Amino acid sequence: MNPNYCHNAIDDYAQRWGIETLFGIFKSRGFNLEDTHLIDSERLSRLFALLTIALCWAYRTGQWLSDHKPIVIKKHGRKAKSIFRYGFDHLRSIFLNLDEFQTDFLQSLEFLSCT
Repeated sequence: MNPNYCHNAIDDYAQRWGIETLFGIFKSRGFNLEDTHLIDSERLSRLFALLTIALCWAYRTGQWLSDHKPIVIKKHGRKAKSIFRYGFDHLRSIFLNLDEFQTDFLQSLEFLSCT
């Protein structure tokens, strides 16, 4: 038996868990991708590109928010919500009240900038 087998299995599972988390965000825990019922590969490709940008935007927003107001830690020691969910909920509240939160919207656009 290869002594690296166990170590590789744990690393492989960690990568799989990251992919499962990503698909969860795309599907049931965020963007509801399945609700689009798209089957055309070109349209799906464009949608994935757009969702990837949205995911990065929500995650960066969540990071910024948690730096300024940390996410509550529950009794079991885990965060009450993920960094993605923190940012996603914040952006959603801005979009639903754009007239009221126009300054916040403009500030959130800065998270998309690489400079």
